[in-house]
Amino acid sequence: MTNTATTPGHHVTASAGDDGRPAVVLRASEITPRQRGGGARTIPLVSQQVGAKDFLNGITMFGPGAAIPEHIHNCDESVLIIKGSAVAHIDGVEYPVSVGDNSFIPAGIPHFFHNTSETDELHIFWTYASIDANRTIVATGVTTRIDEEHGTNIA
Repeated sequence: MTNTATTPGHHVTASAGDDGRPAVVLRASEITPRQRGGGARTIPLVSQQVGAKDFLNGITMFGPGAAIPEHIHNCDESVLIIKGSAVAHIDGVEYPVSVGDNSFIPAGIPHFFHNTSETDELHIFWTYASIDANRTIVATGVTTRIDEEHGTNIA
């Protein structure tokens, strides 16, 4: 685990779990978003850097009209719409989604979220069911670890 005490937005508490890992408060407003291209940027939150062993989560913001290309993951994913509205493309079917809507996408199902607004941002809160989560872009077959995309991988 990296030193979260010196990482912006990561505030280590005095409390520790049964295995000695400290609880950490993550302040999204203090974490610099990672540019993802195509009008998307991500604030990585829970990761191995803060001691996670079982899941990853964060917030991705999409500018008007933005989307990440259709992809699959090697683990389950949940996406909660926290600002704006979009179309969730899941296995070739379109589902309109808005604030408070949540999805469960099992591993291997092609999907993506498209911000269809011409003026407003879309914000999603996502959770992957594995710290070893990856993304494979359907069109290219290129696979990347989520923690590498977000700069939270640890050696």
